[in-house]
Amino acid sequence: MNRRRFIQGTTGLIAAGSVARPRAQTPAPTAVKTVRTSVLEIGYHESGDSTGFPVILLHGFPDDAHAYDGVSPLLARAGYRALAVYLRGFGPTRFLDPAIARTAEQAAIGQDVIDFADALALPRFAAAGFDWGGRAACVASALHPDRVRAAVLIGGYTIQNTVTPARAGAPEAARRLWYQWYFNTEAGRAGLEQNRRGLCELLWREWSPTWRFSEELYDLSARSFDNPDFVGCVIHSYRHRNFNAPGEPRFLDTEKQLAARPPIVAPTISLHGGDDAFGRPAAAITAAERTAMPKIIDKRIVEGAGHFVPHEKPEAVASALLDLLGATK
Repeated sequence: MNRRRFIQGTTGLIAAGSVARPRAQTPAPTAVKTVRTSVLEIGYHESGDSTGFPVILLHGFPDDAHAYDGVSPLLARAGYRALAVYLRGFGPTRFLDPAIARTAEQAAIGQDVIDFADALALPRFAAAGFDWGGRAACVASALHPDRVRAAVLIGGYTIQNTVTPARAGAPEAARRLWYQWYFNTEAGRAGLEQNRRGLCELLWREWSPTWRFSEELYDLSARSFDNPDFVGCVIHSYRHRNFNAPGEPRFLDTEKQLAARPPIVAPTISLHGGDDAFGRPAAAITAAERTAMPKIIDKRIVEGAGHFVPHEKPEAVASALLDLLGATK
């Protein structure tokens, strides 16, 4: 099968898999603000009192800062300053240098969290995230314990070893990661470029099989995939973690640190969607989780939620943050 036929076939499968989505009114989002770091102009939504303790909210792939539209008002109501950030490659966030490589390795997105906090003059903050955002929160928390007061990690501890290749996983796990293998081919890059909305909608439905999201809700977030850096960042992220793309030289030492799985010493709550297609973990905190997160306070399975927990069950995320912040005053 030649490259063109492969792309056409994959696109056809994605389009054929689309189903009618229920229509529902989505929450009115706050205006987009921006702040500059040395590398990015970062877009974000802010809710609550500007003098309240800051909570940085980090989305995953394929999603955007609107994932927290239901979480931020609950935090603001409790007196906190909620900051829902667009990660590099998504929505209004842009690279300042048009010539710089569009990278998105874990060390880079973790550093973006610290740079964002520095740009807003936030010496201390809490963080919450899932998928890419969960990994960014893990990296920032592990490497900057003086900055992160508390962390809600949706998916748990997800720092990766990008230095030493892992052993081959179970066939079932490899099947769930089909999109990663796809992105590691040039056909995958072209497929994402040409049909990014259809492909990402398929991932929403596969990863959260019990979630009936509305057309308006998906379209609100899918606009972020039109970012000109989206494809480059996504492709680099999945190729770098699979040893098929180099990282930024400035992060080589950081990736070595992360490969050793540094512990997160901030008080932590781990959340997991009960219907997440990537698997439902045991409810009990494991020995490995105790090692990675020595101050883990709780591990919660969010029933009725899949992979996109902030979208699906915003009250569960807000409750975990409020419980954690209340316990760490």
